[in-house]
Amino acid sequence: MTVVGIGISYGLATLVAMFSGMPIAFALGSVAVVFMAIYMPSASLDTVTQNVYEEMASITLLSIPLFILKGAAIGKSRAGQDLYTALHAWLHRIPGGLGVANVFACALFAAMAGSSPATCSAIGSAGIPEMRKRGYSGGFAAGIIAAGGTLGILLPPSITMILFAVAAEKSLGRLFLAGIGPGLLLVTLFGVYAVFRFRKEYATAKVAYEQTGVTSPILKQDDFTMKERFSALPRVLPFIILLTGVMIALYGGYSTPSETAGLGGLLALALIAAIYGVWRPRDLAPILKSTIRESTMLMMIIGMSLLYSYVMSYLHISQSVAESIVAMALPRWELLAAILVMVVMLGFFLPPVSIILMTAPIVLPPLRAAGFDIIWFGIVMTIVMEMGLIHPPVGLNIFVIRNVAPDIPLSDVIWGTLPFVLLMMFAVVLLCFVPGISTFLPDLVMGPDGGR
Repeated sequence: MTVVGIGISYGLATLVAMFSGMPIAFALGSVAVVFMAIYMPSASLDTVTQNVYEEMASITLLSIPLFILKGAAIGKSRAGQDLYTALHAWLHRIPGGLGVANVFACALFAAMAGSSPATCSAIGSAGIPEMRKRGYSGGFAAGIIAAGGTLGILLPPSITMILFAVAAEKSLGRLFLAGIGPGLLLVTLFGVYAVFRFRKEYATAKVAYEQTGVTSPILKQDDFTMKERFSALPRVLPFIILLTGVMIALYGGYSTPSETAGLGGLLALALIAAIYGVWRPRDLAPILKSTIRESTMLMMIIGMSLLYSYVMSYLHISQSVAESIVAMALPRWELLAAILVMVVMLGFFLPPVSIILMTAPIVLPPLRAAGFDIIWFGIVMTIVMEMGLIHPPVGLNIFVIRNVAPDIPLSDVIWGTLPFVLLMMFAVVLLCFVPGISTFLPDLVMGPDGGR
């Protein structure tokens, strides 16, 4: 069979395995092993475990379970709710300040958890009920948390960026720095939309009150005294200490990313023990169980995705696809658009981890040949994958919201996230015209590296 035929059958077999309901890791692994048995020397099956081990024997990947531990320590304690409460006390005077507070809370939590679902769950469990209680529509409240949660894979430390750095063989520190500017851009866009949407819902509620006399909780104005505001500030202190400690260790050159992840995990455990009294074995058990469960799931996906990519490379599928893309001689921006459309389509079915590990061998060579900055592309690709977290049919954050707020209809959640998808598209376009948003900080801190 020709390489084209093998490639098509490989892709169809993957889709069949995915739609069968099989876990992603086992779907990718089983397809890879079957094609190894059919098209590769029989001895290759004896090296499956060795191949998986060698592909995963990266010190950078060690940081993943450690960052997950840090996120679980914060998410399973009262820290997330305290952060949200403190931000609301200071932002309540802004129209839609409660929504803006949730956006900022998601951003700060994302900067410590590195995981979108963890951010959604931790902030959503406190934020959505509060917004609903104050008259925010279900779709609006769900959309803010679902979109804010996507920042978990853009703001450092990001598990997705760790994998991209491994796949692209680029500096993880540079990639982390490159995500800060676009992350702040999205936080600003989400906050501005929250204010705009609140004004619209407030005006609708006011008109209804004038016509029918029926009042809405959204018309009520919260008020906090200065004493209450300042008394809430210590609740943010654990986050500031943790974030500052991790950033100084990483960007100050005192530790590697993996060592920084370990430091972050230990700092998080120490803070929740000192501040919230979470130190007894029965208190730590949910944190450790969550860490082990999520780490095992991710590492299995990573291992099987790497095996899948290895087989694809051995059978010359990825090389042929890259060569055919280059042979089309598309102008560089049309090439980028075609690749991003492919990533969006994959986002309908796959999580970011699988998308990166499956597509990196295919898309990076032609992008390098076209002269694109790979660090910049990693940020653009991450934002595009963020869209996949909040649009159907997979939309992982959508299902997290459904678990946190089962009373909100799924259709309302989907429509509530749609404006944020459009804002992410706008951010991608803006990054194409102003790439310095992502490249300025790493160039300033670490110096230019040529980008390729």
